[in-house]
Amino acid sequence: MTQELTAARATASANASASADIAVPPEAGSHALRHQGLYPAEPASVSGEEGLMLYRDMTLGRRFEDKCAEMYYRGKMFGFVHLYNGQEAVSTGVIKAMKLQHDWFCSTYRDHVHALSCGVPAREVMSELFGKATGCSKGRGGSMHLFSREHHLLGGYAFIGEGIPVALGAAFTSRYKRDALGQADSDAVTAAFFGDGTCNIGQFYECLNMAALWKLPILFVVENNRWAIGMDHNRATSDPEIWRKAAAFGMAGEEVDGMDVLAVRGAAQRAIERARAGEGPTLLECLTYRFRGHSLADPDELRAAEEKEFWAKRDPIKQLAARLIAAGLASEADLKQIEKEIDAVIADCVEFALAAPEPDGSELTKYIWAED
Repeated sequence: MTQELTAARATASANASASADIAVPPEAGSHALRHQGLYPAEPASVSGEEGLMLYRDMTLGRRFEDKCAEMYYRGKMFGFVHLYNGQEAVSTGVIKAMKLQHDWFCSTYRDHVHALSCGVPAREVMSELFGKATGCSKGRGGSMHLFSREHHLLGGYAFIGEGIPVALGAAFTSRYKRDALGQADSDAVTAAFFGDGTCNIGQFYECLNMAALWKLPILFVVENNRWAIGMDHNRATSDPEIWRKAAAFGMAGEEVDGMDVLAVRGAAQRAIERARAGEGPTLLECLTYRFRGHSLADPDELRAAEEKEFWAKRDPIKQLAARLIAAGLASEADLKQIEKEIDAVIADCVEFALAAPEPDGSELTKYIWAED
């Protein structure tokens, strides 16, 4: 398809959607009010091929997570499992705007979908969640510690903020190779993902300072879903608009609709362009929402029904589907075919993980100590 979903059309669609439902019930919460009042950002223009690629990636993430929930409740998966349902536009919007196996990525404990967007095969991710030797971390990491050197995924991290200094180091490496070692082609950009709760800890501010000081090529991607486990973001920080904190360090900051993959992709493209040009870091705050509790052990009783309903109506996958169809870039049959193919991938990765071997007990200390 040669037709494109242009920024003008996308903005018109977004404005029409917003004006159709202006009133936000107070019970939906301040996060919903802020989302509703977002200044329309310039979204990315995509071709039909690109639009279907984005839809495929988000659908893979959603259906993978749904299958994880099923396996967890069936007793096939253990430990803490944090699902990403609802936030797919952030992972897809940022990672698919970057160069896979060239740029670098750091995740959080909610890392399954980031790994999939990076290109880690679903078989390897599901195997890791089952603790199998065929997992991307060889069965040693589990849900919160996915890692893939091949796909430049520098890890998921159980403790908040741990991945940000690692991402900073990757960005510093890219700059050092270019400036100190003379490698002109060293233009890799790093994306560090973390949540709103992480923005109240020291590592966040220290890394913003160093990134701005050395103009490092890094995107600090805040997935602001309002809730840090059970703590309302607005009760935990002096300024809930996280993107504004960039100004204190003299770096670019932007807030964007984290339920709109084209808006996220557009913001990411702008930040990536600045980073590759040597203009330094960007603090990108994505207003989003998780559709499930903090983890599968969370009964999700703290959030109001009206709040959940508000965000459910803004499902990022449904929004993209509607826009692709309205723009003539895809048909319902095209999207159904993608969903069918994704279902086959999910069924295959579960079958593969169930049949995969457990790690060999004799290799308990492998990957811990240096080997000859």
